Amino acid sequence: MNDEHKSHGEGIDRVLHDPISDKLEPLEPLDLSQIHSVDDLVRAMGRTAFTGRQVGEGAEVLEAMARDPQCFVVMTLAGAMTVAKQGLIITDLIDNGIVKAVVSTGALMAHGLVEAAGRSHFRYDPKMDDMELYQAGYNRVYDTLEPETNLDFVETIVARILKAWEHNEVLCSYKLNRAIGRYLSEHVAERGILKSAYEKNVPVFVPAFSDSEIGLDVALHNRMRRKNNLPPLRYDPFEDLEYYADTLLQQERLGIFTIGGGVPRNWAQQFGPFIELRHRRGGEDLPLKRFHYGVRICPEPVNWGGLSGCTYSEAVSWGKFVPPEEGGRFAEVLLDATVGLPLIAGAVLERTKK
Repeated sequence: MNDEHKSHGEGIDRVLHDPISDKLEPLEPLDLSQIHSVDDLVRAMGRTAFTGRQVGEGAEVLEAMARDPQCFVVMTLAGAMTVAKQGLIITDLIDNGIVKAVVSTGALMAHGLVEAAGRSHFRYDPKMDDMELYQAGYNRVYDTLEPETNLDFVETIVARILKAWEHNEVLCSYKLNRAIGRYLSEHVAERGILKSAYEKNVPVFVPAFSDSEIGLDVALHNRMRRKNNLPPLRYDPFEDLEYYADTLLQQERLGIFTIGGGVPRNWAQQFGPFIELRHRRGGEDLPLKRFHYGVRICPEPVNWGGLSGCTYSEAVSWGKFVPPEEGGRFAEVLLDATVGLPLIAGAVLERTKK
């Protein structure tokens, strides 16, 4: 028998293992008759397969962050989460002390301010095409509408805050968001992200600030100041970076809970490389800090580039995360966040309240 025919028989004498002896973990059928809460469902999903198991694993890692008394949790937000009515879930995570800092797109905060100020978003009626929507002043976000009148109303709130701003005080996103949160706390009954963030002393950073409705409001306010021969307000994004870095340097351990990708995720994760460069190039005597925990909910595969900061395993090579071999715990949930966030956050909020 020649070698080619011999190769077809390879493995015929293999030894079949017993999975129990090998200490493999058995899966369990998801029995809906035993499900009585969100936490019950998520725990049961974690004992199944595919994306259901990812949801269960994501809740386990977020719970570990929440229960670690030395862990400072940063939440990063991209996508239309507040238009999609997920804002109160984020608010709950802040109110319950799980999230200690937020890094977000500007649009998400602007649409959240609409909601927090008592205005509504609306279901898109496909009988109206996009030109009709434009003429009527309805901005479409996939299947939801943001009336232009909502954004005009938000501008009146931002304008009131900017008019009272001391022009020698440099603007940055966390300072402005804190001022907006203070206004909401003092004048508005509705719950909201910025209101809770102010009341819980949680900084909210918007790295790409000018890419937002509130950023445009600041630009228009400065144009009006120049028109009236007043000095414009100065905006410095590096004040955000330095305050964020100083805040994280004071923490014992770090966790990150990411919705989507985008600038917020990458900006938040670059803390580790920034501190290392300050040490290596700048000669500063600093501890090299990386994230110990990470949970990401985002349906995009790696090759499309939307992760904006890559998988956690790849980020280890950049010095952003502690590798699993040294105690790092990470979960990647490839799921629409309007499904994954309520399940994972709901389960963890139930667990920590118990």
